[in-house]
Amino acid sequence: MELLQKLRRYYPGSRKKGGSRKKGSSNYAYTTTRVRAMKVHLFPKETYPRLMNMDLNEMTRFIQESKYKDAIDEMARNYKGVDLIENALNRNLAVTFTKLIDISEGELNLLISEQLKEYDIWNIKTILRGKYCNASTEEIMEAIVAAGSMHYTEFAELASKDTYQEVISELVESEYYPILEQYTGDNLDDIENQLDKKYYADLFDVIGLAKSKDRKLFANFTRTGIDVKNLMTLFRLKKSGMTDPEYMDLMIDGGSQMTLVDIERMLDLPFEEFIAELENYPCWDEISDVVSSDMESLSIVESRLKKYRLKSAISSSRFYPLSIVPIMDYMLSKKNEVNNLRIIIRGKAANLGDDFIREQLVI
Repeated sequence: MELLQKLRRYYPGSRKKGGSRKKGSSNYAYTTTRVRAMKVHLFPKETYPRLMNMDLNEMTRFIQESKYKDAIDEMARNYKGVDLIENALNRNLAVTFTKLIDISEGELNLLISEQLKEYDIWNIKTILRGKYCNASTEEIMEAIVAAGSMHYTEFAELASKDTYQEVISELVESEYYPILEQYTGDNLDDIENQLDKKYYADLFDVIGLAKSKDRKLFANFTRTGIDVKNLMTLFRLKKSGMTDPEYMDLMIDGGSQMTLVDIERMLDLPFEEFIAELENYPCWDEISDVVSSDMESLSIVESRLKKYRLKSAISSSRFYPLSIVPIMDYMLSKKNEVNNLRIIIRGKAANLGDDFIREQLVI
């Protein structure tokens, strides 16, 4: 209860259920101009090698003196050390993304709001995982990023519940309840998979027939993300020797380059043939030098696939400077920056080797 009172003090109020839906025409020119100004403040890629050469205290001081200062000052009342930095990163990410909802209007506001629902789903999954592992409210809240339609204090209320049944009961009026009510305590993987599929299905519902240029561009951005997500899942399955067709249920429909038929065919291939097949896809140039039949870890492959998606968004944003693409590019880049900082901070705190940490980074 004491934790919830503190959270209410620092996170007053709550966004309306379902997020912002400003009516009127879209303000692409204004929003993209604001986003360009925000993107200037992202760390350049040269920052990460510098951070890798710092000790933990030096990195903490560097981040405290950066654009994350306000979030760190705010969270310092409840956290310290590495936990302080990680919570501040999450807080800054949430504030940054909800700002995009606040400054956008019309169709643009709708598309951004729907895109950010991934954080509602992430947070719900995090809370359910926490209850499954008997994690404390504080431990669960360290992973919460309240950038979607639900407020931080709503998730704090959910995280404070004693059981997963109580969590799900609190969400009875949410759009996720028809899926959540199927949770039995031992089928979390299936529930998470269903939530992910709902997220993408809802995105495509919003995109509709994609009559406008920006909805088409948004659809392409989404489909590229699905390709990357499916390919990472496929790599994990192949590396584990899991080729049963039932694992196709883990795949998301709607990719740009890989249909479900393509994926099912590759799932059944020997690993060497699977790698050869990937040479036909645009992502191959990004991963070709790190993929082999005897590779021990997939971490660097996953990092390269994320880099491929990031580069694809950056490239598209240059062709369509007054569209939704630069906004999606910024959102992806900002998320990547926070992930990189978290990886370095946590890696250094755990005394992980520099080479291992570098493999996880997307630069």
